[in-house]
Amino acid sequence: MEFSDQSFEQDVLNSPQPVLVDFWATWCGPCRMMSPTVDAIAAEYAGRAKVGKVNVDENQMVASRFGIRSIPTLLLFKAGQIQEQVVGSVPKETINKMIDKYLG
Repeated sequence: MEFSDQSFEQDVLNSPQPVLVDFWATWCGPCRMMSPTVDAIAAEYAGRAKVGKVNVDENQMVASRFGIRSIPTLLLFKAGQIQEQVVGSVPKETINKMIDKYLG
């Protein structure tokens, strides 16, 4: 799922489910390395949490609003608020634990 400057409020901030947002760019090597992990998490949590990506080059308003300075950055939102943040490549288990804390 791709989030954009235009859809971010509706898709992320107004979501009743926890939302994991992967801030990335096509030229970012670590972002490309994290992509299969993020895709696997999206499949694993389908129906329980939303998982999506924001291309920082194409959606600079959202990236700047949340102070994204390094990518990849993963932000976990619940009830419109940032609950957790991870910068850089991390193991899948780290992301699983982060999401599991906020599931009903």
